[in-house]
Amino acid sequence: MEYVVLQVVLKEKFIGTGSGNLTELEKTINQQAAKGYRLHTISTASSGSKGMFSGDRIQATLVFEKI
Repeated sequence: MEYVVLQVVLKEKFIGTGSGNLTELEKTINQQAAKGYRLHTISTASSGSKGMFSGDRIQATLVFEKI
């Protein structure tokens, strides 16, 4: 088996809920799928706000395996 491990940082919106850049996560998954990989595992780690007007950050670690 062949694997690729990537990390994507998701920035939580300051006002409201949900990630402000889920399209970045989707783009990463689609790029790997186009190369013949599928998402095997995803794990996340959360960190607090980095400033007065910034939301939380979630670091997603994605493991892809070759199909």
